[in-house]
Amino acid sequence: MRKVFMLSITLALILALAAPVFAQGTVVHVVQRGENLFRIALRYGVTVNALAAANGLSSASYIYVGQRLVIPTGGSTTSGVHVVQRGENLFRIALRYGMTAQALAAANGIANVNHVYVGQRLVIPTGGSAPLPVQPTPSGQTYTVRRGDTLSGIALRYGVSTWALAQANGIRNPSFIYVGQVLRIPGGGSPAPQPPSPAPTGGRWIDVNLSAQRVTAYAGNAPVRSTLVSTGLPATPTPTGRYRIYAKYVYDTMSGPGYYLPNVPYSMYFYRGYAIHGTYWHSNFGRRMSHGCINLPTSEAGWLYNWASVGTLVNIHY
Repeated sequence: MRKVFMLSITLALILALAAPVFAQGTVVHVVQRGENLFRIALRYGVTVNALAAANGLSSASYIYVGQRLVIPTGGSTTSGVHVVQRGENLFRIALRYGMTAQALAAANGIANVNHVYVGQRLVIPTGGSAPLPVQPTPSGQTYTVRRGDTLSGIALRYGVSTWALAQANGIRNPSFIYVGQVLRIPGGGSPAPQPPSPAPTGGRWIDVNLSAQRVTAYAGNAPVRSTLVSTGLPATPTPTGRYRIYAKYVYDTMSGPGYYLPNVPYSMYFYRGYAIHGTYWHSNFGRRMSHGCINLPTSEAGWLYNWASVGTLVNIHY
């Protein structure tokens, strides 16, 4: 009995010595069932990395129910919280706060930069700024409608709403505009920069013809392979311009307002959340079908994925 008593005393002393010592006034959080570092950091307005560092953990460390975590204080590590709205993605939010999507993802413990959800609370790390203001459009600025244009696409280009553009031009049906029509751009938007048309003399590059709904792979000026595709619908147009592939995933999950697509094959991102990828949910290639991405038959997407590398030029035009 005496041995059992002595063993109990010894264990109590070991636990007492092993317990962390917290300074008076230190904020301490006791981990509850179902919590993780990300949720706790979000609750206290600190980054996952700051919380992990204050407790001698890695950002991916396992934590357990009853664990006592020191909440870092002194010097703000965040500059606010952003609540994800319908239609937003991590790239657009990061751009709004003047930072990269990778920095925003790291601050919030997000592994897949292409997946956020409506209502999600994102910590904006130090270095991010207040939402960027929209520069006013010079008075009297106009745009002449070209073949393949849509009102929503023109509105997106100038940073105004489709409704505002329609109202400014007395358009009752936003689905009807015609080539040569001169549209007045209302104040409150600024034209998005349009990359120059490429004139490659060598190397591999990808041409996307929105009018023909066709993607062609080129080596220099020689076409190598071509296929019909499906690009953005009028309400969700594919951006035009000159871009470069910046990320590749054999499989990726894509989601947004009204859709959730797991395991999208052969995804190659070229601008924000826009990608060239394989498609298993329809076979209507040659018709506009997408939310702005470029849909290819899966076999063609696989060939292009293996042929193109990060940095490959993508030229998108009508």
